[in-house]
Amino acid sequence: MSENHSFDLKKYSRQRAKQVDTALGHHLPTARTKPATLHQAMRYSLFAGGKRIRPLLTFAAAEACNGKLGDAMPLACAVECIHTYSLVHDDLPSMDNDDFRRGRPTSHKVYGEGIAILAGDALLTQAFEIAAKARGWPRYRHATLIAELTETAGSLQLIAGQVADLEGESKQLTLPQLRYIHERKTSALLTCSVRLGGMSANCTPIQLKALTDFGYHVGLAFQVIDDILDVTQTTQQLGKTAGKDQAAAKATYPAIVGLEKSKKIAEQLTTKAFAALKPFKGKAIALEALAGYLLNRKN
Repeated sequence: MSENHSFDLKKYSRQRAKQVDTALGHHLPTARTKPATLHQAMRYSLFAGGKRIRPLLTFAAAEACNGKLGDAMPLACAVECIHTYSLVHDDLPSMDNDDFRRGRPTSHKVYGEGIAILAGDALLTQAFEIAAKARGWPRYRHATLIAELTETAGSLQLIAGQVADLEGESKQLTLPQLRYIHERKTSALLTCSVRLGGMSANCTPIQLKALTDFGYHVGLAFQVIDDILDVTQTTQQLGKTAGKDQAAAKATYPAIVGLEKSKKIAEQLTTKAFAALKPFKGKAIALEALAGYLLNRKN
């Protein structure tokens, strides 16, 4: 990890989050557009105060490859729509059955299960409508960008992770089985976020490989830390129901290897993420800062 104490991550995050929020506001139908209940539900979840980690990673990756914010923006918005859809569906009674997300009632608690399902469906579809506005490049045709999103959100990655998570409840999973879930349910979209950022800047194959390795390890570390926070933080601190993994008898790193070893695993994964950025020779400052933040976050 390169030392750069002058980089202001909080300021960077606020600026980029505001920019992506403005763009998302333009892309989505207004809350009054018929069917109004659906569009209100979409906006309720999308503008619920999330950290915008995935768009931030997209922007930071583009910047590390000398890309432009405007070229990365449609892809950053698309990954956030996919992420939000996955949360809406994940919170449903038939999935994780969570009543709170980001400090307020989940979509199905406000709008009912039917509208929540449809809002999630609409956000997923909206992601591809937005991504269709991204430009292609000599190395990465437009179809390549869309395929990156579809493969990540599909039955072999994001959805596969959710299926394995559901089927693993109340079972004694091994670490490889748990990693399979984490790779798909969490790491896949984070990896996709940085890859799309690089692609939006027409990055070199070496840069794309570095971003892929970075995203993979950051994504795994992110989920391990999420497991840790679920047992060490309160509901108020997390903004969502604490202890729900244990209550649902879900396999987690703390449950399998213990809390202290889980922390060491998260640190090791983050170290590998930093190492992956060596080809950028100190130019991936925002990516490094984001990785450091994700390791030390409290919610």
